[in-house]
Amino acid sequence: MARDASIRENAGFPGMPDFRNLGVWLRVLLAVNALALLAALLRNRDIAALPREFAELAALVEPVAIASVLLLAASQRSLLSRLAFWPSVGYVEAIVAALTTAFMILFGLVEEIGLLRALWWALLAAAAIIGWLVLRARAQSPALAEARLMALTARIRPHFLFNSLNAVLGIIRSDPRRAEVALEELSDLFRVLMRDNRDLVPLSEEIALARQYLALEHLRLGDRLAVQWEIETCPPDALVPPLLLQPLLENAVYYGIEPAENPGPIVLRLARENDRVIIELTNPYDARHVHASGNQMALENIRERLLLFFDIESSLVGRKIGAQYVVRIELPYRHKRGVSR
Repeated sequence: MARDASIRENAGFPGMPDFRNLGVWLRVLLAVNALALLAALLRNRDIAALPREFAELAALVEPVAIASVLLLAASQRSLLSRLAFWPSVGYVEAIVAALTTAFMILFGLVEEIGLLRALWWALLAAAAIIGWLVLRARAQSPALAEARLMALTARIRPHFLFNSLNAVLGIIRSDPRRAEVALEELSDLFRVLMRDNRDLVPLSEEIALARQYLALEHLRLGDRLAVQWEIETCPPDALVPPLLLQPLLENAVYYGIEPAENPGPIVLRLARENDRVIIELTNPYDARHVHASGNQMALENIRERLLLFFDIESSLVGRKIGAQYVVRIELPYRHKRGVSR
């Protein structure tokens, strides 16, 4: 797996942030305005004039910041993500300097403020913001982020293992070949659970793992377990957190299929909409059984993993709609050459 698809970048390993990430955009704008406010406070002698001076500074620095982030986002995949840390810092500073010069000329402020003075403060501010973003990422601590990730991905319910083994025992005489395949599938599933799950994986791998899991559950549930796959527009190369689909399906089976007298189908829709990947799972919901807390606990674990990988660019919503429970996940479309953060 390529380095840029790893959660290690989220956990603070050396490297520039992904300037295509909405969270990075918001933090850059927040930092720029905070520095502008600080500059207005330092130069201000009349508190009544502070709002006006801050607005004037913000009107100058925000266009530079927004244009810089746009250019950096456009060159993220082709150039920035390929550079080592210090050359990438130089690249960012060069863009900031060029845009500062361009906007100074455009606004006619070269003589009023002084180009060298403006460049000095712009480069200093850019360095401070880069330093803050890197320190913020490192403050999360690789050990902390990876420990949380390992804990979250290792939570397979013991009942699934016991039920799967009992199902295999039930067919070992009548269909030994199917029992052998089932044990191989169970072994593959637990091998995935035990591996280093810090890297994003192709959605195609998650689909294959989900099908293995469903095949094991079908051994004991039979025709009670029906799954509709809607994957016509699914991008198989999309990078997603490992063990994303299997826990969702296990949740659907445990809370939707097992307790229902006449369960309906589980519907799993995987699609790409523009630059977003949509994962939507619908399973039966019986209001007579109290499942909401269990659902929310499992979904909160997945939501936390999405946050570790994608920051605020991802979302997960679970809600009851009539006799169904619907989980919808949206995350940015990243493929093997993209970056996760």
